[in-house]
Amino acid sequence: MERVSRSELKEQVALLPLLPGCYIFSNKDGEVIYVGKAKSLKKRVSSYFVDSRDHSAKVRAMVRQIASLRHIVVDSETDALLLENSLIKSHKPRYNILLKDDKSYPWIALTPPPFERVISTRRVVKDGSRYFGPYASISAQKAVLEFIAEVIPLRTCRYNLSQEAIDSGKYAPCLQYHIGNCKAPCCGKQSTEEYAEIVSLTVSILKGDLRPVKSYLEGEMTRAAAELRFEAAHRFKMRLEALEKYRSKSVIVSANMTDADIFSLYTEGEEAYCNFLRVKGGAIIAVQTLAIEQGIDATAEQMLTLGIQHFVDNIAGQLQREVIVPLLPEVALFPNTTFTIPQRGEKRELLAFSERTARLYRAELMKNLEIKNPERHTDRIMEAMQRELRLEREPRHIECFDNSNTQGTNPVASCVVFRNGKPSKREYRHFNIKTVVGADDFASMREILTRRYTRLVEEGAELPDLIVVDGGKGQLSSAYAVLCELGLESKIPIVGLAKRLEEVYYPNDPMPYYLSRTGEPLKVMCHIRDEAHRFGITFHRNKRNNAMLHSTLEEIEGVGSKSVEMLFKHFKSLTKIKSATVESLAEVVGRARAEKIYNHFQKNR
Repeated sequence: MERVSRSELKEQVALLPLLPGCYIFSNKDGEVIYVGKAKSLKKRVSSYFVDSRDHSAKVRAMVRQIASLRHIVVDSETDALLLENSLIKSHKPRYNILLKDDKSYPWIALTPPPFERVISTRRVVKDGSRYFGPYASISAQKAVLEFIAEVIPLRTCRYNLSQEAIDSGKYAPCLQYHIGNCKAPCCGKQSTEEYAEIVSLTVSILKGDLRPVKSYLEGEMTRAAAELRFEAAHRFKMRLEALEKYRSKSVIVSANMTDADIFSLYTEGEEAYCNFLRVKGGAIIAVQTLAIEQGIDATAEQMLTLGIQHFVDNIAGQLQREVIVPLLPEVALFPNTTFTIPQRGEKRELLAFSERTARLYRAELMKNLEIKNPERHTDRIMEAMQRELRLEREPRHIECFDNSNTQGTNPVASCVVFRNGKPSKREYRHFNIKTVVGADDFASMREILTRRYTRLVEEGAELPDLIVVDGGKGQLSSAYAVLCELGLESKIPIVGLAKRLEEVYYPNDPMPYYLSRTGEPLKVMCHIRDEAHRFGITFHRNKRNNAMLHSTLEEIEGVGSKSVEMLFKHFKSLTKIKSATVESLAEVVGRARAEKIYNHFQKNR
């Protein structure tokens, strides 16, 4: 195991996500010395590397031995607890002494039919029973058992209820029958069919599906309320609310899972990552991710085979009999192994968890590299945009145009400029539409692009690597026609960004191209479009407000645009003009106009 310095450890901690999961500390020999769980990995792990008087001597001794750190992200705190328990039992870390016991997770078992019983257990045995859980704590398990005991009249006795024993009449109704908690199947008062119905109701509760019991609970609540037993009705409601908070299903631990190895492959551009999970006794006990360097024309099957072989030689030792994969590797290299490609169920959920872990590993690795080398982040985004938008060169310089008007009045346009995927605000430009009357966005787009790029060509200025037009095919056609007129259609690529942000249009192509919803290019395009909207709308709003203010003053007889301009230059706002005295107004526009302005606002006031 590679040892990292204390500063590098702190850098790793700074990059941890604010998500639930487990963290694993190892010493210089690669031995796991501590496994912990966290609601927020970053907050919890960082607490070990902060000097604190609250740390015990044992914690300080452990921290001094930490040579490497690994973490696993899961969906919930419950999954983190279950995974922690599995990892502790697998690695037996020296600093997890308090968790080194023979106890396992609490389960609820439904004994074999007929006349099943619901029992609590910590052992999963293949005796025909059905197991549900595991539960994060005894209290959670107990709450479910109490709910079932109060709602479902299942038997609690351990009698052998064979048909012969029931027919012989050897059993008598017990106290549970007389208080309404059991319907005495031991005495033949309840048939196997009737009992099977309430057992199915119990199974639905244990699976977390409350729909089958909804009508039953409503009936019980209604009956209790009709009999004025309001406490009983409230108790049914509270039990249901408590059960809804319980989550019975987890891919971290399951009684239905057999021993298996899971391998997933995640590719991003020329990068590939293979994740390995090992399931033993129905629980995940090992998680590891490997970065793979892709060769020339390497196929997914070849990369997956390489990843499996690496884990066999260096970590796993020998594969389990069943291996779950997203696609078949070169199976001849792994004799006595059954490869499964699941389509649904828990195995498919395990494969999805493995794939998600590989994606997170890649994201954190990239984040770490980009913090150390910020240019790498920019280069990666530019390469992704060139690939995603099908461009001949990286779009280091992007210009985006947007129109704004209110029912054809005060039409304006904006041009925002992005350099290396980031706004270059000093290069933003506003345009007052001069030749277009009314709300004609296509004509407005033609005007501003003609003005913009005619000027750039005449000045010999730098042309953009990409033009983005906010709009669909119509706006794009108008803009592309301008480039053709200026002879720039082969020099500057142009795209139209439709209302649905992932839709991009290209010139002379009626069908849109859909960007990946999870990729960096879409995020950059969204940012560009939002900036163009914001910049254009702000300019349009200011122009409209100024027009309204000017029109308010120009309504006064004898006050023209020149006087209005002088007033605003001196007083800065309409509010100050309204509150000004005749003397202060006269200093700007003369006595006669000052009296008219003053009298106008006094009259309206």
